[in-house]
Amino acid sequence: MDNTNQKKRLVEFQLAEPPFRAGDVAIVGAGPGDPGLLTLRALMLIQQADVILHDRLVSPQVMELVNPSAECLHVGKSSGNHCVPQADTNALLVARAQQQQRVVRLKGGDPYILGRGGEEAEYLMEHGAHFQVVPGITSASGCASHCGIPLTHRDHAQSVTFVTGHRKADQSLDLDWEALASPNQTRVFYMGLSNASTITENLMHHGVHGSCPVALIERGTTNQQRVAVTSLAELPATAEHDQFQPPTLIIVGSVVALADRLRPSCNTPDRLPMVGAYQGV
Repeated sequence: MDNTNQKKRLVEFQLAEPPFRAGDVAIVGAGPGDPGLLTLRALMLIQQADVILHDRLVSPQVMELVNPSAECLHVGKSSGNHCVPQADTNALLVARAQQQQRVVRLKGGDPYILGRGGEEAEYLMEHGAHFQVVPGITSASGCASHCGIPLTHRDHAQSVTFVTGHRKADQSLDLDWEALASPNQTRVFYMGLSNASTITENLMHHGVHGSCPVALIERGTTNQQRVAVTSLAELPATAEHDQFQPPTLIIVGSVVALADRLRPSCNTPDRLPMVGAYQGV
């Protein structure tokens, strides 16, 4: 395709994009951190917004792309520490829309995958606010691909399960461990560092071998990314020894053993340090 046709197609896309009207709310996925992984629609909306309500997981590089005149409000949460309660965030979305502002709720990863986007959409609908949802590359997919881990593979895993690694109000991690221990699948635990021992104990109790490979990925796809590849039995010790901090994904499954061989060549070791190595059994 020549340059003229490329420009024509770009203009056609821009013209087809619905306008971001005053009083609208957009729940937008910011992807796992690398600004190059934003969707075009997400980029257009954050550059038109009057106010951005963003999570702590939205990378500084993505925040640099927002409308410079937009008001940016941090409403992020971490385990046991909600600087703005979810109910207040919901109310703020509606209030700013009623003030005829163009509102973006910017969330790390994908807003509908372990990101409370569904709760916010329900609240907006109940209060008559016009909204749209823009999907993002979820952290599981983006971080795994960046580290050379295919979440599914015909020889290793025919399914993948995304799992919350913690419960609200410090409830116990009561999951369907028997289902999670079933063979030929990949398990991705979000926000599971504080429950690393629980994950190990329950999966092994239900039949997953302690030698099953595990990856820990901290701040995936960013220049702060750290990766450790270990075994299920050594997961808690690795997390503690290498001082992993949130946000860290935990990927459990035989596909992790492919990481070293399939890691993209453009992701150099100095950019993606490996702080541990899976030895197998």
